[in-house]
Amino acid sequence: MRFAPLLLLTTALATPIFAATPEAVTQTYADIALATYQDSLTTAQTLQSAIAALIATPSDETLTAAKTAWLAARVPYQQSEVFRFGNPIVDDWEGRVNAWPLDEGLIDYVDASTTGGENALALLNVIATPKFTLSGSDIDATTITPTLIATTLHEADGIEANVASGYHAIEFLLWGQDLNGTNPGAGSRPYTDFLQTDACTGGNCDRRAAYLQAAADLLVSDLEEMTANWSETGPARAAVTTDPTAGLLAALTGMGSLSYGELAGERMKLGVLLNDPEEEHDCFSDNTHNSHFYDGIGIRNVYLGSYTRVDGSVVEGPSLSDLVAAADPGMDIQLKADLDASVTALGEIKAAAEAGLAYDQMLAPGNAEGESLILGGVAALVTQTASIDRAVTLLGLSRISFEGSDSLDNPNAVFQ
Repeated sequence: MRFAPLLLLTTALATPIFAATPEAVTQTYADIALATYQDSLTTAQTLQSAIAALIATPSDETLTAAKTAWLAARVPYQQSEVFRFGNPIVDDWEGRVNAWPLDEGLIDYVDASTTGGENALALLNVIATPKFTLSGSDIDATTITPTLIATTLHEADGIEANVASGYHAIEFLLWGQDLNGTNPGAGSRPYTDFLQTDACTGGNCDRRAAYLQAAADLLVSDLEEMTANWSETGPARAAVTTDPTAGLLAALTGMGSLSYGELAGERMKLGVLLNDPEEEHDCFSDNTHNSHFYDGIGIRNVYLGSYTRVDGSVVEGPSLSDLVAAADPGMDIQLKADLDASVTALGEIKAAAEAGLAYDQMLAPGNAEGESLILGGVAALVTQTASIDRAVTLLGLSRISFEGSDSLDNPNAVFQ
């Protein structure tokens, strides 16, 4: 499915002709973004504290607590991804906190069977290598700091797979590699990898702990930055509320692009085509089913103008749904039904995973049940994207160029 290039909203849409005006809708959109990033920040701070406790007293219990905090932090963050594609401030920042997949050997030890491919830094193992050469320069990584991770290591040599920061770097350090392929099981890093005694496993436990703490501190700092961007005086809020045309454009672009090219295409259909568990979004923890589900929830949040916070309170207001319903009640009913259908389909993947069929198992060649579940989610997301596109036209916009994916638009290219 391809969508035509975007033109601007008609001037008429900028006038308050609906009970829910574009001005009011974009304010709700910004309020939900702020609340979602605030929740992402507070859960990351909880993760930061759990990591500090793990480092202070390594044990099965403190490692499990840190993993639990990481999983909880993913719930609000994944709902924030709908704010990416229509907002350059978010899209330019996102790679610092949620980039994937990663060549994890850049950070720490990996299984001997792991190959670096064409990436010369894929097996660097910074934790075991205090000094190294990068792009012809000598790097002193004796002290591992957030600044070292952010400015030297992350996307080193301009290679996107050199992910050194964010949720997935932390995920790898907590779980370790998942070496199970499409068989059951996530990563199984032992707590002894963080022991500051002779019982340390994996070597360099002090530097591993330092890296994990620095990565957690950096994640919190990055989320503080994005939360400020959506505050009452923040530039991200100003970009979508000062010009309601731009605000509606951002909201609909984010919904359609996450739904189609990113989630249905790159994160779901591609893995099925390749039967490759490396295409899992949360591959070390086997949490991909939740990541996909909460992406779907986030898309629906924006359309309905309602977000349920981690404390159970609700942020809501005039919505895109209100605008569409005022123009064509039937179209609003259809789009809400399509959004519900995609959340249901993603929920079926989540339920199957929680019942014992992990997402990487679903990707196994010949797993008809898993393939059916994933492709059911893909189909529902594609259908809802077409409805989003029709709603755009209904509201007086020209069609939007949503993010595409070869896995959907040109599957043969995936194998070339």
